[in-house]
Amino acid sequence: MITRDIETELRAAALEYPVVTILGPRQSGKTTLVRMVFPEKPYRNLEEPDVRAIAEGDPRGFLGEMPEGGILDEVQRVPEILSYVQGTVDSRAGMGQFILTGSHQPLVHQAISRSLAGRTAVLTLLPLTFDELRHHGATPPPFELIWQGTFPGLHQHGLEPDRFFNSYIQTYVERDVPALIQLKDLRSFQRFLALIAGHRSAAQLQFAGQRRRRLVHDDQGLGLRAGGVQRRVRAAALL
Repeated sequence: MITRDIETELRAAALEYPVVTILGPRQSGKTTLVRMVFPEKPYRNLEEPDVRAIAEGDPRGFLGEMPEGGILDEVQRVPEILSYVQGTVDSRAGMGQFILTGSHQPLVHQAISRSLAGRTAVLTLLPLTFDELRHHGATPPPFELIWQGTFPGLHQHGLEPDRFFNSYIQTYVERDVPALIQLKDLRSFQRFLALIAGHRSAAQLQFAGQRRRRLVHDDQGLGLRAGGVQRRVRAAALL
């Protein structure tokens, strides 16, 4: 188990707020962290179809099965449940009732701001820092670390980086991107990502420049329009 620097802040936040929300990219270690810090809390994964169906069909009953609170994983799958979490924590006394995890998605941020303002601490968990790797005893040379990446699974389980990132991108494109934009052509979007990665590696992406190079097509190609959609694409790139 890799100790995360955010653990102390997580424990402190649970003493001050009825809800603690941890956001971050997939595979950054959110689930592992919250289950390690709060092993006594019941755990519900909203990624699982049967659990999600119950949460969507009877949210009050779903939350009522956890009278002392619990861990709700992947809340971006059922963002509407946050309104019911609000009512539940308002009717109960106590801090640290619910621990929520989710991906960085605009809809999740909006739901949290709308339903849980003043009731939740919001923390961000990113992949491993160099200090976390060093304390774990894994300090590869800098260029090797750049190639390997710092997602916990790569170091804790020795996963092969090429396979890991191929699967990661596939999941990102097929599941996360459609929640952000109306994607008409999956293959064109994959080429779009490859072009951006090759053209602007380790540099800030300027959408104006990419438009001039025709990397962002109109709705005859990628189905992306200028303006607001570009902000959503930028947000998607951070997941």
